[in-house]
Amino acid sequence: DGGDTMTDNVIDLVDQAAFLGEQATGATSIIQTVWTYDRAVDIAGLRRFHRHLSRGRLSRRIKRSPLPFGRHRWISPGRASLLEIARPLPRSEFDTWLREQAETPLDVQRGPGWHLAVLPFTDGGTGISLVTSHTLTDGGGLTLALTAAVAGRDDEIQWERSRSTALADLRQFLRDLPGIGRAAVAAVRLTRRTARTTAGVLPGGDGPVTIPMTSASIDLPQWDARARELGGTSNSLLIGVATRLAQRLGRVGSDGTVDLTMPVDDRKPGDTRANAITNVDFMIRPPDPTDLSGVRAAVKQALIRHRDVPNERWTLLPLAPLLPKWLVRRMVGASVGSPTSVVSSNLGDLDPAVTRPDGTRAASFTIRTLGPGLTASTLNRFGGMLVVASGRVAGRIFISVLSYQPGAVNTDEALCEHLSGALHDFALAPTTVSTMRRTA
Repeated sequence: DGGDTMTDNVIDLVDQAAFLGEQATGATSIIQTVWTYDRAVDIAGLRRFHRHLSRGRLSRRIKRSPLPFGRHRWISPGRASLLEIARPLPRSEFDTWLREQAETPLDVQRGPGWHLAVLPFTDGGTGISLVTSHTLTDGGGLTLALTAAVAGRDDEIQWERSRSTALADLRQFLRDLPGIGRAAVAAVRLTRRTARTTAGVLPGGDGPVTIPMTSASIDLPQWDARARELGGTSNSLLIGVATRLAQRLGRVGSDGTVDLTMPVDDRKPGDTRANAITNVDFMIRPPDPTDLSGVRAAVKQALIRHRDVPNERWTLLPLAPLLPKWLVRRMVGASVGSPTSVVSSNLGDLDPAVTRPDGTRAASFTIRTLGPGLTASTLNRFGGMLVVASGRVAGRIFISVLSYQPGAVNTDEALCEHLSGALHDFALAPTTVSTMRRTA
Protein backbone atom coordinates (compact mmCIF):
# COMPACT_ATOMS: atom_id res chain seq x y z
CA ASP A 1 0.00 0.00 0.00
CA GLY A 2 1.38 3.42 -0.88
CA GLY A 3 0.55 6.82 0.54
CA ASP A 4 -1.47 7.80 3.57
CA THR A 5 -4.60 5.91 4.48
CA MET A 6 -7.81 7.22 6.03
CA THR A 7 -9.91 4.84 8.07
CA ASP A 8 -12.98 4.66 10.32
CA ASN A 9 -11.91 6.39 13.51
CA VAL A 10 -14.63 5.06 15.86
CA ILE A 11 -12.78 3.32 18.67
CA ASP A 12 -13.49 -0.30 19.44
CA LEU A 13 -15.78 -1.09 22.39
CA VAL A 14 -12.94 -2.87 24.24
CA ASP A 15 -10.84 0.28 23.98
CA GLN A 16 -13.70 2.56 25.04
CA ALA A 17 -14.47 0.33 28.03
CA ALA A 18 -10.79 0.43 29.07
CA PHE A 19 -10.72 4.21 28.74
CA LEU A 20 -13.96 4.71 30.69
CA GLY A 21 -12.80 2.29 33.39
CA GLU A 22 -9.65 4.32 33.93
CA GLN A 23 -11.62 7.58 33.96
CA ALA A 24 -14.05 6.20 36.55
CA THR A 25 -11.57 4.56 38.91
CA GLY A 26 -8.61 6.91 38.58
CA ALA A 27 -6.41 3.84 38.16
CA THR A 28 -4.38 3.26 35.04
CA SER A 29 -2.92 0.25 33.30
CA ILE A 30 0.57 0.85 31.99
CA ILE A 31 2.86 -1.23 29.78
CA GLN A 32 6.51 -0.55 30.55
CA THR A 33 9.23 -1.64 28.15
CA VAL A 34 12.70 -1.78 29.69
CA TRP A 35 16.08 -2.04 27.95
CA THR A 36 19.56 -2.06 29.48
CA TYR A 37 22.89 -1.55 27.74
CA ASP A 38 26.33 -2.31 29.15
CA ARG A 39 27.63 0.84 27.46
CA ALA A 40 26.47 4.31 26.53
CA VAL A 41 23.64 4.33 23.98
CA ASP A 42 23.79 6.06 20.61
CA ILE A 43 21.69 9.14 21.46
CA ALA A 44 21.27 10.04 17.79
CA GLY A 45 19.93 6.55 17.11
CA LEU A 46 17.61 6.79 20.13
CA ARG A 47 16.31 10.16 18.93
CA ARG A 48 15.59 8.60 15.55
CA PHE A 49 13.68 5.77 17.28
CA HIS A 50 11.74 8.34 19.33
CA ARG A 51 10.90 10.38 16.23
CA HIS A 52 9.43 7.36 14.44
CA LEU A 53 7.48 6.32 17.55
CA SER A 54 5.99 9.83 17.43
CA ARG A 55 4.81 9.16 13.88
CA GLY A 56 3.80 5.54 14.38
CA ARG A 57 0.77 3.66 15.66
CA LEU A 58 1.10 5.33 19.08
CA SER A 59 0.62 8.78 17.51
CA ARG A 60 -3.10 9.27 18.13
CA ARG A 61 -5.42 10.21 20.96
CA ILE A 62 -9.04 9.76 22.00
CA LYS A 63 -11.73 12.38 21.41
CA ARG A 64 -14.86 12.01 23.51
CA SER A 65 -18.19 11.92 21.71
CA PRO A 66 -20.30 15.10 22.04
CA LEU A 67 -23.16 12.75 22.95
CA PRO A 68 -23.13 11.49 26.57
CA PHE A 69 -23.88 7.97 25.28
CA GLY A 70 -21.80 8.13 22.09
CA ARG A 71 -18.81 6.18 20.89
CA HIS A 72 -15.46 7.95 21.15
CA ARG A 73 -13.06 8.39 18.24
CA TRP A 74 -9.36 8.29 17.44
CA ILE A 75 -8.00 11.64 16.26
CA SER A 76 -4.59 13.05 15.36
CA PRO A 77 -2.01 13.43 18.15
CA GLY A 78 -2.01 16.40 20.48
CA ARG A 79 1.03 17.38 22.53
CA ALA A 80 4.21 15.71 21.38
CA SER A 81 6.03 13.29 23.66
CA LEU A 82 9.54 14.54 24.42
CA LEU A 83 12.54 12.28 24.87
CA GLU A 84 13.73 12.54 28.47
CA ILE A 85 17.46 12.24 29.18
CA ALA A 86 17.64 11.80 32.95
CA ARG A 87 20.40 12.91 35.29
CA PRO A 88 22.92 10.01 35.60
CA LEU A 89 22.45 7.67 38.55
CA PRO A 90 24.17 4.51 39.80
CA ARG A 91 22.86 1.30 38.25
CA SER A 92 21.69 0.27 41.74
CA GLU A 93 19.04 3.02 41.54
CA PHE A 94 17.67 1.90 38.16
CA ASP A 95 14.69 0.01 39.59
CA THR A 96 13.61 2.96 41.72
CA TRP A 97 13.87 5.18 38.64
CA LEU A 98 11.73 2.68 36.69
CA ARG A 99 9.03 2.92 39.36
CA GLU A 100 9.10 6.71 39.01
CA GLN A 101 8.87 6.44 35.22
CA ALA A 102 5.84 4.16 35.56
CA GLU A 103 4.08 7.01 37.39
CA THR A 104 4.64 9.47 34.52
CA PRO A 105 1.28 11.20 33.86
CA LEU A 106 -0.07 9.96 30.52
CA ASP A 107 -3.11 11.49 28.82
CA VAL A 108 -4.76 9.65 25.94
CA GLN A 109 -7.19 12.56 25.44
CA ARG A 110 -4.79 15.49 25.16
CA GLY A 111 -1.61 13.50 24.55
CA PRO A 112 0.90 12.17 24.91
CA GLY A 113 -0.17 8.65 25.86
CA TRP A 114 3.43 7.40 26.09
CA HIS A 115 6.85 8.54 27.31
CA LEU A 116 10.41 7.47 26.44
CA ALA A 117 13.28 8.17 28.85
CA VAL A 118 16.96 7.21 29.04
CA LEU A 119 19.07 6.93 32.21
CA PRO A 120 22.88 6.93 31.95
CA PHE A 121 24.50 4.91 34.74
CA THR A 122 27.33 6.64 36.60
CA ASP A 123 29.10 3.29 36.91
CA GLY A 124 28.78 2.40 33.22
CA GLY A 125 25.90 1.36 31.01
CA THR A 126 22.46 2.78 30.25
CA GLY A 127 18.83 2.03 31.05
CA ILE A 128 15.82 2.94 28.89
CA SER A 129 12.13 3.03 29.80
CA LEU A 130 9.10 3.38 27.55
CA VAL A 131 5.80 3.70 29.40
CA THR A 132 2.63 3.42 27.33
CA SER A 133 -1.02 3.63 28.31
CA HIS A 134 -2.75 0.27 27.84
CA THR A 135 -5.68 2.27 26.45
CA LEU A 136 -3.41 3.24 23.57
CA THR A 137 -2.10 -0.24 22.78
CA ASP A 138 -1.82 -3.82 23.98
CA GLY A 139 1.41 -5.80 24.07
CA GLY A 140 1.04 -7.04 20.52
CA GLY A 141 0.40 -3.56 19.14
CA LEU A 142 3.31 -2.20 21.17
CA THR A 143 5.78 -4.68 19.70
CA LEU A 144 4.56 -3.73 16.21
CA ALA A 145 5.14 -0.06 17.07
CA LEU A 146 8.66 -0.81 18.35
CA THR A 147 9.56 -2.87 15.30
CA ALA A 148 8.31 -0.17 12.92
CA ALA A 149 10.15 2.60 14.76
CA VAL A 150 13.44 0.68 14.69
CA ALA A 151 12.96 0.11 10.94
CA GLY A 152 12.16 3.82 10.39
CA ARG A 153 8.55 3.19 9.30
CA ASP A 154 5.77 5.65 10.15
CA ASP A 155 2.05 4.90 10.44
CA GLU A 156 0.27 5.14 7.09
CA ILE A 157 -2.97 6.23 8.75
CA GLN A 158 -3.51 9.97 9.02
CA TRP A 159 -6.09 10.52 11.76
CA GLU A 160 -8.58 13.35 11.46
CA ARG A 161 -8.34 16.40 13.68
CA SER A 162 -10.98 17.17 16.28
CA ARG A 163 -14.41 18.02 14.84
CA SER A 164 -18.08 17.68 15.79
CA THR A 165 -19.47 14.22 15.10
CA ALA A 166 -22.86 14.33 16.87
CA LEU A 167 -24.89 13.15 13.86
CA ALA A 168 -22.43 10.40 12.98
CA ASP A 169 -22.36 9.32 16.64
CA LEU A 170 -26.17 9.14 16.74
CA ARG A 171 -26.18 6.90 13.68
CA GLN A 172 -23.54 4.72 15.32
CA PHE A 173 -25.67 4.49 18.47
CA LEU A 174 -28.67 3.27 16.47
CA ARG A 175 -26.50 0.60 14.85
CA ASP A 176 -25.31 -0.47 18.32
CA LEU A 177 -28.83 -0.80 19.84
CA PRO A 178 -29.30 -4.59 19.28
CA GLY A 179 -26.01 -5.30 21.03
CA ILE A 180 -26.92 -2.94 23.86
CA GLY A 181 -30.10 -4.92 24.56
CA ARG A 182 -28.22 -8.22 24.74
CA ALA A 183 -25.57 -6.64 26.94
CA ALA A 184 -28.14 -5.37 29.45
CA VAL A 185 -29.46 -8.90 30.02
CA ALA A 186 -25.93 -10.30 30.40
CA ALA A 187 -24.94 -7.49 32.80
CA VAL A 188 -27.72 -8.28 35.28
CA ARG A 189 -26.77 -11.96 35.30
CA LEU A 190 -23.02 -11.38 35.64
CA THR A 191 -23.26 -8.61 38.25
CA ARG A 192 -25.43 -10.76 40.53
CA ARG A 193 -22.94 -13.61 40.29
CA THR A 194 -20.01 -11.27 40.93
CA ALA A 195 -21.76 -9.74 43.94
CA ARG A 196 -22.00 -13.22 45.48
CA THR A 197 -18.36 -14.10 44.85
CA THR A 198 -16.97 -10.77 46.12
CA ALA A 199 -19.07 -10.50 49.26
CA GLY A 200 -17.01 -10.05 52.41
CA VAL A 201 -13.83 -8.78 50.75
CA LEU A 202 -11.30 -7.05 52.97
CA PRO A 203 -11.56 -3.28 53.40
CA GLY A 204 -8.71 -1.07 52.28
CA GLY A 205 -7.55 2.52 52.10
CA ASP A 206 -8.22 4.98 49.31
CA GLY A 207 -4.57 5.91 48.75
CA PRO A 208 -2.64 4.37 45.82
CA VAL A 209 -0.58 1.31 46.69
CA THR A 210 2.64 0.09 45.10
CA ILE A 211 1.79 -3.31 43.65
CA PRO A 212 4.62 -5.85 43.95
CA MET A 213 6.48 -6.60 40.75
CA THR A 214 9.19 -9.06 39.77
CA SER A 215 10.68 -10.48 36.59
CA ALA A 216 12.86 -13.33 35.41
CA SER A 217 14.87 -14.20 32.31
CA ILE A 218 15.57 -17.76 31.18
CA ASP A 219 17.65 -19.07 28.30
CA LEU A 220 15.34 -20.36 25.55
CA PRO A 221 17.14 -23.70 24.95
CA GLN A 222 16.62 -24.59 28.63
CA TRP A 223 12.97 -23.46 28.59
CA ASP A 224 12.04 -25.27 25.37
CA ALA A 225 13.86 -28.47 26.36
CA ARG A 226 12.01 -28.55 29.69
CA ALA A 227 8.64 -27.98 27.97
CA ARG A 228 9.31 -30.94 25.66
CA GLU A 229 10.46 -33.18 28.52
CA LEU A 230 7.20 -32.49 30.36
CA GLY A 231 5.00 -33.19 27.33
CA GLY A 232 4.04 -29.55 26.90
CA THR A 233 4.65 -26.44 24.83
CA SER A 234 6.18 -23.08 25.67
CA ASN A 235 2.69 -21.71 26.40
CA SER A 236 1.62 -24.63 28.60
CA LEU A 237 4.87 -24.33 30.58
CA LEU A 238 4.14 -20.63 31.13
CA ILE A 239 0.64 -21.47 32.34
CA GLY A 240 2.11 -24.18 34.55
CA VAL A 241 4.45 -21.64 36.15
CA ALA A 242 1.61 -19.09 36.51
CA THR A 243 -0.71 -21.55 38.23
CA ARG A 244 2.02 -22.93 40.53
CA LEU A 245 2.78 -19.31 41.44
CA ALA A 246 -0.92 -18.78 42.18
CA GLN A 247 -0.84 -21.87 44.40
CA ARG A 248 2.17 -20.52 46.32
CA LEU A 249 0.41 -17.18 46.78
CA GLY A 250 -2.79 -18.86 47.98
CA ARG A 251 -4.69 -17.58 44.95
CA VAL A 252 -6.74 -20.73 44.38
CA GLY A 253 -10.35 -21.73 44.89
CA SER A 254 -11.61 -23.94 47.73
CA ASP A 255 -11.36 -26.92 45.36
CA GLY A 256 -7.73 -26.13 44.49
CA THR A 257 -8.46 -24.78 41.00
CA VAL A 258 -7.37 -21.51 39.40
CA ASP A 259 -9.57 -19.33 37.18
CA LEU A 260 -7.18 -18.62 34.32
CA THR A 261 -7.58 -15.84 31.77
CA MET A 262 -5.47 -16.20 28.64
CA PRO A 263 -5.48 -13.17 26.30
CA VAL A 264 -5.36 -14.29 22.65
CA ASP A 265 -4.12 -11.99 19.90
CA ASP A 266 -6.93 -11.16 17.47
CA ARG A 267 -5.07 -8.54 15.43
CA LYS A 268 -5.72 -8.54 11.68
CA PRO A 269 -3.90 -6.75 8.84
CA GLY A 270 -4.76 -3.05 8.96
CA ASP A 271 -6.33 -3.42 12.42
CA THR A 272 -6.68 -0.05 14.19
CA ARG A 273 -7.80 -1.42 17.57
CA ALA A 274 -5.61 -0.53 20.54
CA ASN A 275 -6.45 -3.78 22.34
CA ALA A 276 -6.96 -6.37 19.61
CA ILE A 277 -7.37 -9.33 21.92
CA THR A 278 -10.01 -11.71 23.16
CA ASN A 279 -9.87 -13.40 26.55
CA VAL A 280 -10.11 -17.17 26.88
CA ASP A 281 -11.28 -18.08 30.40
CA PHE A 282 -11.07 -21.56 31.89
CA MET A 283 -10.55 -23.33 35.20
CA ILE A 284 -7.39 -25.33 35.70
CA ARG A 285 -5.70 -27.17 38.52
CA PRO A 286 -2.02 -26.32 39.14
CA PRO A 287 -0.17 -29.18 37.44
CA ASP A 288 2.19 -31.78 38.74
CA PRO A 289 5.53 -30.19 37.75
CA THR A 290 6.59 -33.44 36.07
CA ASP A 291 3.76 -33.52 33.51
CA LEU A 292 2.27 -30.73 31.40
CA SER A 293 0.07 -32.90 29.21
CA GLY A 294 -3.03 -32.01 31.25
CA VAL A 295 -2.36 -28.28 30.89
CA ARG A 296 -1.78 -28.67 27.17
CA ALA A 297 -5.10 -30.52 26.78
CA ALA A 298 -6.97 -27.95 28.90
CA VAL A 299 -5.65 -25.06 26.79
CA LYS A 300 -6.64 -26.83 23.58
CA GLN A 301 -10.16 -27.49 24.86
CA ALA A 302 -10.51 -23.89 26.07
CA LEU A 303 -9.53 -22.52 22.66
CA ILE A 304 -12.02 -24.82 20.91
CA ARG A 305 -14.79 -23.81 23.32
CA HIS A 306 -13.92 -20.13 22.88
CA ARG A 307 -14.47 -20.39 19.13
CA ASP A 308 -17.94 -21.84 19.70
CA VAL A 309 -19.07 -19.84 22.76
CA PRO A 310 -18.06 -16.15 23.00
CA ASN A 311 -16.64 -14.84 26.27
CA GLU A 312 -19.61 -13.81 28.43
CA ARG A 313 -17.86 -10.70 29.73
CA TRP A 314 -17.33 -9.47 26.16
CA THR A 315 -21.12 -9.28 25.72
CA LEU A 316 -21.18 -6.42 28.27
CA LEU A 317 -19.13 -4.11 26.06
CA PRO A 318 -21.98 -2.36 24.16
CA LEU A 319 -23.12 -0.93 27.52
CA ALA A 320 -19.83 0.87 28.13
CA PRO A 321 -20.72 4.25 26.51
CA LEU A 322 -24.04 4.45 28.42
CA LEU A 323 -22.91 3.87 32.00
CA PRO A 324 -22.39 6.54 34.67
CA LYS A 325 -19.06 6.53 36.47
CA TRP A 326 -20.37 4.86 39.65
CA LEU A 327 -21.76 1.96 37.63
CA VAL A 328 -18.58 1.71 35.54
CA ARG A 329 -16.65 1.26 38.80
CA ARG A 330 -19.05 -1.55 39.73
CA MET A 331 -18.75 -3.16 36.30
CA VAL A 332 -14.96 -3.03 36.42
CA GLY A 333 -15.19 -5.39 39.37
CA ALA A 334 -17.38 -7.72 37.31
CA SER A 335 -15.07 -7.59 34.31
CA VAL A 336 -11.98 -8.86 36.10
CA GLY A 337 -13.49 -12.28 36.65
CA SER A 338 -13.31 -14.20 39.94
CA PRO A 339 -11.35 -13.25 43.09
CA THR A 340 -8.92 -16.06 42.25
CA SER A 341 -8.42 -15.14 38.60
CA VAL A 342 -4.92 -15.29 37.09
CA VAL A 343 -3.95 -13.64 33.79
CA SER A 344 -1.32 -15.46 31.74
CA SER A 345 -0.37 -13.26 28.78
CA ASN A 346 2.02 -14.80 26.27
CA LEU A 347 3.37 -12.47 23.57
CA GLY A 348 5.19 -15.38 21.92
CA ASP A 349 8.16 -14.91 19.60
CA LEU A 350 9.01 -11.23 19.10
CA ASP A 351 10.86 -9.59 16.23
CA PRO A 352 14.51 -9.16 17.36
CA ALA A 353 14.24 -5.52 16.22
CA VAL A 354 12.44 -4.70 19.50
CA THR A 355 15.77 -5.10 21.32
CA ARG A 356 17.46 -2.36 19.24
CA PRO A 357 16.06 1.08 20.25
CA ASP A 358 19.31 2.88 19.39
CA GLY A 359 19.93 0.68 16.37
CA THR A 360 22.04 -1.88 18.25
CA ARG A 361 21.01 -4.82 20.42
CA ALA A 362 20.44 -4.13 24.12
CA ALA A 363 21.87 -6.42 26.79
CA SER A 364 18.39 -7.07 28.22
CA PHE A 365 14.77 -6.47 27.22
CA THR A 366 11.53 -6.87 29.18
CA ILE A 367 7.90 -5.83 28.83
CA ARG A 368 5.82 -5.64 31.97
CA THR A 369 2.37 -4.49 33.06
CA LEU A 370 1.89 -2.05 35.94
CA GLY A 371 -1.14 -0.53 37.68
CA PRO A 372 -0.26 2.87 39.13
CA GLY A 373 -3.15 4.57 40.92
CA LEU A 374 -4.85 1.42 42.16
CA THR A 375 -5.96 1.63 45.80
CA ALA A 376 -6.06 -1.12 48.40
CA SER A 377 -9.87 -0.85 48.57
CA THR A 378 -10.17 -1.33 44.79
CA LEU A 379 -7.72 -4.24 44.79
CA ASN A 380 -9.52 -5.91 47.68
CA ARG A 381 -12.85 -5.47 45.90
CA PHE A 382 -11.34 -7.21 42.86
CA GLY A 383 -9.99 -9.97 45.08
CA GLY A 384 -6.44 -8.84 44.28
CA MET A 385 -4.60 -9.61 41.07
CA LEU A 386 -1.98 -11.84 39.52
CA VAL A 387 -0.76 -10.97 36.01
CA VAL A 388 2.00 -13.01 34.39
CA ALA A 389 3.33 -11.67 31.07
CA SER A 390 5.97 -13.23 28.86
CA GLY A 391 7.75 -12.97 25.52
CA ARG A 392 10.53 -14.74 23.64
CA VAL A 393 13.30 -12.76 21.97
CA ALA A 394 17.06 -12.80 21.38
CA GLY A 395 17.59 -16.29 22.80
CA ARG A 396 15.74 -15.69 26.07
CA ILE A 397 12.24 -15.74 27.49
CA PHE A 398 11.28 -12.97 29.90
CA ILE A 399 8.57 -13.44 32.52
CA SER A 400 7.20 -10.44 34.42
CA VAL A 401 4.76 -10.72 37.31
CA LEU A 402 2.44 -8.16 38.92
CA SER A 403 0.70 -9.42 42.06
CA TYR A 404 -1.39 -8.24 45.00
CA GLN A 405 -3.04 -10.71 47.36
CA PRO A 406 -5.50 -9.31 49.98
CA GLY A 407 -4.36 -10.03 53.51
CA ALA A 408 -0.96 -11.35 52.44
CA VAL A 409 2.57 -9.98 52.64
CA ASN A 410 2.71 -7.86 49.48
CA THR A 411 6.35 -7.00 48.82
CA ASP A 412 8.61 -7.26 45.81
CA GLU A 413 10.98 -9.48 47.75
CA ALA A 414 8.27 -11.96 48.78
CA LEU A 415 6.95 -12.14 45.21
CA CYS A 416 10.49 -12.69 43.92
CA GLU A 417 10.85 -15.69 46.25
CA HIS A 418 7.50 -17.10 45.13
CA LEU A 419 8.43 -16.78 41.44
CA SER A 420 11.82 -18.39 42.06
CA GLY A 421 10.03 -21.24 43.83
CA ALA A 422 7.52 -21.74 41.01
CA LEU A 423 10.35 -21.87 38.44
CA HIS A 424 12.29 -24.28 40.67
CA ASP A 425 9.20 -26.53 40.81
CA PHE A 426 9.72 -27.09 37.07
CA ALA A 427 13.51 -27.50 37.43
CA LEU A 428 14.09 -24.18 35.66
CA ALA A 429 17.18 -22.13 36.50
CA PRO A 430 16.69 -18.50 35.43
CA THR A 431 19.67 -16.38 34.47
CA THR A 432 18.10 -13.50 36.40
CA VAL A 433 15.25 -13.03 38.87
CA SER A 434 14.86 -9.46 40.05
CA THR A 435 12.49 -7.09 41.81
CA MET A 436 11.85 -3.47 40.95
CA ARG A 437 13.69 -2.35 44.09
CA ARG A 438 16.46 -4.89 44.41
CA THR A 439 20.00 -3.72 43.73
CA ALA A 440 21.15 -4.88 40.28
